[in-house]
Amino acid sequence: MRDEPIDWSHEAVASLLWTSRAFLVALICFVVIGAVLARRTNWGRQFWRITGPYFSTRDSWRPWSLILALLFLTILGVRILVLLSYQSNEMYTSLQLVAQALQSGDAAALDDAKTLFWRSIVVFAVLATVHVVRSLLAQYVGQALEILWRTWLTDRVTTDWLGGRAYYRGRFIDNSIDNPDQRIESDITEVATTSQTLSMGLVSAVVSVVSFTGILWDLSGPMTVFGVEIPRAMVVLVYVYILTATAIAFWIGRPLITLSFLKERLTANFRYALVRLRDSAENVAFYRGEDVEKHGLLGRFAAVIVNAWQIVFRTLKFNGFNLGVSQVAVVFPIVIQAPRFFAGTITLGDITQSAQAFGQVSDALSFFRQSYDQFAVYRASLIRLDGLMDADERSRRLPSIRTAGRDHVVDLDKVSVRTPDGRLLIGELDLHLVPGEALLVKGSSGSGKTTLLRSLAEMWPFADGSVSRPVGRDALFLSQLPYLPLGDLRSAVAYPARVEDLTDEVIRGVLRDVHLGNLAGRLDERADWAKILSPGEQQRIAFARVLLLRPQVVFLDEATSAVDEGLEYSLYQLIREHAPECILFSVSHRSTVDQHHTRQLELLGDGPWRLSAVTVG
Repeated sequence: MRDEPIDWSHEAVASLLWTSRAFLVALICFVVIGAVLARRTNWGRQFWRITGPYFSTRDSWRPWSLILALLFLTILGVRILVLLSYQSNEMYTSLQLVAQALQSGDAAALDDAKTLFWRSIVVFAVLATVHVVRSLLAQYVGQALEILWRTWLTDRVTTDWLGGRAYYRGRFIDNSIDNPDQRIESDITEVATTSQTLSMGLVSAVVSVVSFTGILWDLSGPMTVFGVEIPRAMVVLVYVYILTATAIAFWIGRPLITLSFLKERLTANFRYALVRLRDSAENVAFYRGEDVEKHGLLGRFAAVIVNAWQIVFRTLKFNGFNLGVSQVAVVFPIVIQAPRFFAGTITLGDITQSAQAFGQVSDALSFFRQSYDQFAVYRASLIRLDGLMDADERSRRLPSIRTAGRDHVVDLDKVSVRTPDGRLLIGELDLHLVPGEALLVKGSSGSGKTTLLRSLAEMWPFADGSVSRPVGRDALFLSQLPYLPLGDLRSAVAYPARVEDLTDEVIRGVLRDVHLGNLAGRLDERADWAKILSPGEQQRIAFARVLLLRPQVVFLDEATSAVDEGLEYSLYQLIREHAPECILFSVSHRSTVDQHHTRQLELLGDGPWRLSAVTVG
């Protein structure tokens, strides 16, 4: 039994000094342990690869300032809980003293007990107010850190995915990455949120163990078990109890890591199949393919359900064990301390403080056990993000045709194109085009016409040789079905240029030129224009981009296949009228395109090619 209550008049300064010392120790341990994990563990290395630059550059002062503030507030929270345990001890002890004074009829003792009680209530009011303010401030700082971290991570991973056209070339590597969209959105959120939750939870757990173990040590007494006296029995028993439970929980919960990873992949595949069906609704409807689609969707969903049941059964085992451990822990300290209370060696306040301290130590030691399933999901997210960045890096290492920037000319020097399995499509192609020239590429299906354009765009990794051509905005590639970004029509027409560089009147003018005057008044309308415009209208949008950007060279892949011959003639004439020096490099099956070109490249298949002048009959 404590002889003197805590001195609340000096506790503010004492607690501030204690928190500051604990903060410095925790900060040193935080940095050292983090560095060790980043070097010695696989998941630590993955974490540092993904997010390390955020904390190691000259602009990292902002996240570090938030982390330091959150660390201090976390430790302060533990200190407040310690003080609340002493306040609770004092309050319940005063109630016991009140009861004893009433029983003995001692008026002076009754007044002292009442004074002690009301002082404890005032102390509680102060501590509770500080605790509420601290909790709200910690929540704000934590949310600010999470938002800034998510913003930086999204920018980093998205930039890495788009860099070097990895988002496209990733399909050519082994074990290509599934669902990069989910990894960028969902997994980044998981990493930013859970990194903070687990790290600060770990700090709180360690500081709580140290702080409340000291309280338990002071309140604990000897206990005889099977004839053996155990000094400070409660401290020994709580550690044996929780550490044993934690080891068993890890063994039960270990499969959750694999199951969580599988869950993310299976649900993402199912969601992608749904999105793909929505995007291809018209084609599916024409084919009357509903039954086939239903079978495919339900097959993917069945795999999701099998995984869900596996997680359910494993989680039931894991949570059932944790719940049982937690329930026993409620009465465990009271049962241990009850004989000492019955003997009159400790007060009711000591028992309540013992229970609180035991609960805090138990919860702190149980942090690792109870966070295992959360860590399983977190670990899976790290694996997925690291896998995406690894795939991006390998994609950029794939070979590509050597390209040199050169204005107003297209030079191909010994360009060879192959299929992924090594079969030669085009062998050592030499070609020279000057301003105003127009080349038409022809050949049978599978001869490599579109693949040649992909190679010249540095997208196809199975090509060699060298190319000199205009680069950047001076080169424009028009695919058979143009890409229309989400947003207003103005942005869709101007793509890939910045709409800020173009006036609405100029955009309306080119829409009228390509016979889309009906759209001139809809520039502010936001929609999925790929779903609204017909293929022919989309191809006219692509020609409008040529008129807006005035590139030095345009590569066209069946760019007029969805318009009639009259429109086709008009569109090519527009280019010759508005950009007469533009070099045209066209792929087409239609003979009506011949008249707009001066030379013809015929791909003969398996390597040979023939270059000739275009003759229009």
